[in-house]
Amino acid sequence: MNRLKMKNIAVFVSGSGSNAENLFNYFESSDTARVTVMLANRPDIYALTRAQRLGLEAVVFNREEFKSQDGVLKILKDRKIDYIVLAGFLWLVPPALIEAYSGRILNIHPALLPNYGGKGMYGDAVHRAVIAAGERESGITIHRVNEQYDSGDILFQARVPLTEADTPESCAAKVHELEYAHFPRIVEREILRSEAEA
Repeated sequence: MNRLKMKNIAVFVSGSGSNAENLFNYFESSDTARVTVMLANRPDIYALTRAQRLGLEAVVFNREEFKSQDGVLKILKDRKIDYIVLAGFLWLVPPALIEAYSGRILNIHPALLPNYGGKGMYGDAVHRAVIAAGERESGITIHRVNEQYDSGDILFQARVPLTEADTPESCAAKVHELEYAHFPRIVEREILRSEAEA
């Protein structure tokens, strides 16, 4: 890895931003990368409050800007972003972004893919489906992002047992713990691996 150049991460969010804040704090003490900007697809989310509190630049965009070469892609290029991390971001990433950041967009999913993934499967909907199916475990999947929801190369999974007493809420709490414990570390690992192979 070229140790002279710190890598810049953009975190994309659609909700409360707890994983984004966790990533920001983790990389504050990293020699590998920094979270330098948060991009949000809604102006009313708590993630923006977190960004303000952290002193992290935040940019809100709409669907047209997301798909436009002069929109989000320009924002990323202007800020010399090297990697994109989706942290509770709900829109399908457009082909132009996939191409520009091929292999350098990572996402976390709150279940063990390939099950419980795809369009509409996010947040509480995932945990409700897992509990309704009577699963005895759930977990997280960290994967590369491609043109389809939740179908990119799986990089890491962690599991947590479930019991008959578990509810969607308790399942979510267990999964959140895994997210906070593993997501930043795996992002850093993948950046180091990508740079070593470059």
